[in-house]
Amino acid sequence: MPTVVDESKPSDTVQALVQLLRTRSAEEIRERMYDNPPGSLWWSACKTELDVRNGEKMAEALVDTSRVLDKLKTAAEHLDGLTDKLVQTTNDMAEIVKAVKESGRRMELTTYVIVAVTIVQLFYIAFQFSAKR
Repeated sequence: MPTVVDESKPSDTVQALVQLLRTRSAEEIRERMYDNPPGSLWWSACKTELDVRNGEKMAEALVDTSRVLDKLKTAAEHLDGLTDKLVQTTNDMAEIVKAVKESGRRMELTTYVIVAVTIVQLFYIAFQFSAKR
């Protein structure tokens, strides 16, 4: 008379063992896997459970990576906007410096003209004073 275990398929047995291993630690599963020969039902169940856990960890890591990449993209866009503002401000400042430089040249010329006119007036006053004597 066949038993229930004999009638069940190996894949059903592996699935039942995987369910049993769900509550076990990864270290315990690895020990049990290495204690059984490759290809055995226990080895297959342990391998399946470890693969599932690794897949779950990879999925979590991908989600975390995606979130970080979104934050980096937002930060890069923000920095790009700040860079554009900085470039515009720098250009504005350069225009102001050019205007100040031109004004400085005009002030220099105006100062030379004022000094020259003052000297001419002093000579004129000296000439007028010496002409009266």
